[in-house]
Amino acid sequence: MVRYNVSDDEILDACRFAWEKGFGSVVLQSGELTSKTFVNRVNRLLNQIKKFSNNELGITLSCGEQTKETYKRWFESGAHRYLLRIESSNRELYYKIHPENKIHSFENRIESLYHLKDTGYQTGTGVMIGLPFQTDEDLANDLLFFKRIDIDMCGMGPYIEHENTPLFQHRDLLKTKQERFNLALNMIAVLRLLMPDINIAAATALEAIDPQGREKALAAGANIIMPNITPQKYLENYLLYENKPIRGEDKNQSISDLENRLRKSGNEIGYNSWGDSNHFKSTKFPV
Repeated sequence: MVRYNVSDDEILDACRFAWEKGFGSVVLQSGELTSKTFVNRVNRLLNQIKKFSNNELGITLSCGEQTKETYKRWFESGAHRYLLRIESSNRELYYKIHPENKIHSFENRIESLYHLKDTGYQTGTGVMIGLPFQTDEDLANDLLFFKRIDIDMCGMGPYIEHENTPLFQHRDLLKTKQERFNLALNMIAVLRLLMPDINIAAATALEAIDPQGREKALAAGANIIMPNITPQKYLENYLLYENKPIRGEDKNQSISDLENRLRKSGNEIGYNSWGDSNHFKSTKFPV
């Protein structure tokens, strides 16, 4: 795995592409960095994106655990949604997939979700589905956890192993990929029934198992698609799991292909809209 750092200009170019294509909003995702330099950099990017788009482009952040002060600063600079995945609401399982140290604290993760809500973000989290050691009861409790903390959006998908990770040694405990795929669709469907008005993403990981994975997720209850517009030269350094889909050089063609697929599957694309969670709207401005 190669660490890489996308330049400010490349990030802004990608965001400008999204704005010009009418995407409505973008997600800025990073490793869990907390230095003053990083915090300032994100803040600067937020201000620049809002400026060139005349405040038209919505911004979701996924930058890990930060202080409440940092969350507030980024919120005031224009970020309005934040995704912080818990990966498992079972504390014991959490520490089977994370090192137990000062950097990875289950309690801090939970506290950060509440800090995000208190700050005013539309708050999202999610889990991996089909992990080694994970039970059906764990997944049921994950769904209840989402309901209990009252999330506004969710990103979850099937766990897919990678040979260069510690968990690969436990691959004999895994369900088949097709079983994990089916379980992910069931989780989406049940969550849609449990929380009818939240945003649920159709995870790219589904396409690593089934080429029509994201369309099937939309049919099961998801309502969000996130095209990847990371510059092409970095994509091969972001292979989180086996068979991760990588688009071609022509991102315009890749977007066009995705649009055609979505239309053929009977879905309507919401251009030039932030796509805010209806759940957040109803709790912030109750009728």
